[in-house]
Amino acid sequence: MHDSPIHMYPEIPPTKQRNREEKFRMAKNVPFWHFIANIVFPLMIKNRFYAAMVKGKENVTEKCDKRFATIFYANHTNWWDGLWGYYLVHFVIKNKRFRFMIEEMNRFPLFQYIGCFPINKKSPQSAIKSLNYAVTTLNKPNTAFWIFPQGIIRPPHYRPEVFQTGLAFMVDKAIKLYGGINLVPVANSFMFLRQDRPEIITEFGEPMTLVEFNDDRKHFTHTLEKNFEAFLDNHDKKISKGDFEDYHYVYKQKLHWWRAIEQKLKSIGIKEEQ
Repeated sequence: MHDSPIHMYPEIPPTKQRNREEKFRMAKNVPFWHFIANIVFPLMIKNRFYAAMVKGKENVTEKCDKRFATIFYANHTNWWDGLWGYYLVHFVIKNKRFRFMIEEMNRFPLFQYIGCFPINKKSPQSAIKSLNYAVTTLNKPNTAFWIFPQGIIRPPHYRPEVFQTGLAFMVDKAIKLYGGINLVPVANSFMFLRQDRPEIITEFGEPMTLVEFNDDRKHFTHTLEKNFEAFLDNHDKKISKGDFEDYHYVYKQKLHWWRAIEQKLKSIGIKEEQ
């Protein structure tokens, strides 16, 4: 038996652990690579997850101020979060100007061509460079910027929520430069429900449009933490009770042949009993 302790969620960001500079790459939108991503990413997701359901899409499409860019801030619990964020923006919200910070992007340099750019947490100076660049990407109102304010992967249901101050930095700068910004909280759950494969459950929260920033960044961050934690807790509570009212499937796979046979046999048994 292997008795060494398991460290699945280190507190130190990967780029800080490696302690070396990495090449900075500006985000671009190259149609060819979006074409490839729009084929590969959905195939990857649908191969692994039986279905995905979404709630609150209207909070984005109808309630956000269309004069400003939108920052989506979501919980970060697993490897799929970034790919699922891309899927939501491109295939559910249908916004084609996706921007996303990836800490270890030098492992995936081609992501530069689908709207991603790196953030290096080796030092505060390196991180600020990425955050300043992130603000410049918010100059167009059709921008959908995806961020994980926790800064690192946390276990599912981790409490309390702890945000880095990068989100507050971006909000402050965007308001000063562009007049305003939309903030939309996003809760993602990846779990088994009634099928033999896991499913994805996403909820878009009520948007907040800010046109002025008179708060201290740390205080603003703590306020967002508390509100986001309450949002996630309510999201989890409803799922735990099987409450999926107002959710809609964005895709749903056909049952595997053995599951289809199982369902058929069950229906036969029910008819015979009647």
